[in-house]
Amino acid sequence: MPTFPGRIESRLPRVGTTIFTVMSRLAAECGALNLSQGFPDFSAPPQLFDLVARHMHAGANQYAPMAGVMPLREAIAAKIETLYGAHYDPEHEITVTAGGTQAIFTAVACVVRPGDEVIVFEPVYDSYVPSIELNGGIVVRTQLRFPDYRPDWAQVRALVTPRTRMIMINTPHNPSGSVWSAQDMAQLADIVRGTDIVIAADEVYEHILFDGARHESCARHAELAQRSFVISSFGKTYHVTGWKVGYVAAPRALMEEFRKAHQFIVFTVNTPVQLALAEWLRDASRYLELAAFYQTKRDAFRAGLAASRFALLPCAGTYFQLASYAAISDEPDTQLAERLTRQIGVASIPVSVFYDPPQQNRVLRFCFAKNDDTLLRACERLARL
Repeated sequence: MPTFPGRIESRLPRVGTTIFTVMSRLAAECGALNLSQGFPDFSAPPQLFDLVARHMHAGANQYAPMAGVMPLREAIAAKIETLYGAHYDPEHEITVTAGGTQAIFTAVACVVRPGDEVIVFEPVYDSYVPSIELNGGIVVRTQLRFPDYRPDWAQVRALVTPRTRMIMINTPHNPSGSVWSAQDMAQLADIVRGTDIVIAADEVYEHILFDGARHESCARHAELAQRSFVISSFGKTYHVTGWKVGYVAAPRALMEEFRKAHQFIVFTVNTPVQLALAEWLRDASRYLELAAFYQTKRDAFRAGLAASRFALLPCAGTYFQLASYAAISDEPDTQLAERLTRQIGVASIPVSVFYDPPQQNRVLRFCFAKNDDTLLRACERLARL
């Protein structure tokens, strides 16, 4: 095997393989039930696959326009206006992306310059910090308050400086399952008012909120919409995470900068899938019914662990359930997650990895976007602890 003869100075010296890859690989090696990585073990309806095939056979197999096919951009704009009352011009203010992760990276790349500060909320999804550091930004961390994972707005306000370029938010929040309120959005608006701060709003779980809660999109808040990249994902909504198709909505001035970077990072996204999604979006029930679908799974998973020694934390959105194991073990969460995968055959994600330095609250994250049988078997195994 050839070897590189020179020296490489890593731009991400502390980054290794992501915890999601590590735990999914371990789950596969052990034959464990994989409640770690956030993807369903069930399929989207076959009609959606038929739509993709129809567009493939019709010849839609070459590059789409850089910003995305117009029927999909129009459908996205119509959905946002219906749900949140915000009008985005599909020609200039909507861009289709290769999933939410690419959208997040591109939003950072197009506005953050070396030395700019970007505020993130811990526990923080693992792609945010590398996106900032690769673009020369300085990561500024604030912590959501344990155990309900609420933002401390006084702390956020104190962290804002003249060098703050961006605040990255995520609601519904991965990994905690917490959901920001209208009051939270008002607090955020008050902090950024009169500044040049840009918001990167990761809203990929926008349709997965429980108990009648309303998603407080930045698009819904006119003042925030003026300075926000609003990011979402079809993979989470339609159970097709492997398709890696998402989108961004932003005011024209921000989107012009976004597209300058987007065209060289990915250029464009899978054409027949875009055309199929444009048709699939016409039926709003396909995303409006998602909350009830996942609430049934959340409730079943929580009921299955009710008699266990896990203490279940609140789950207001997403398809993740956090559980404290303080009554079970004093092991570090990374060690326990590995042991449970090997010994009882259930894989989870240790929440400490979403902090820097890692913070031990003795909490694991379980994904309940799984078939009922998978959840039942997982609960039976976890309840024996």
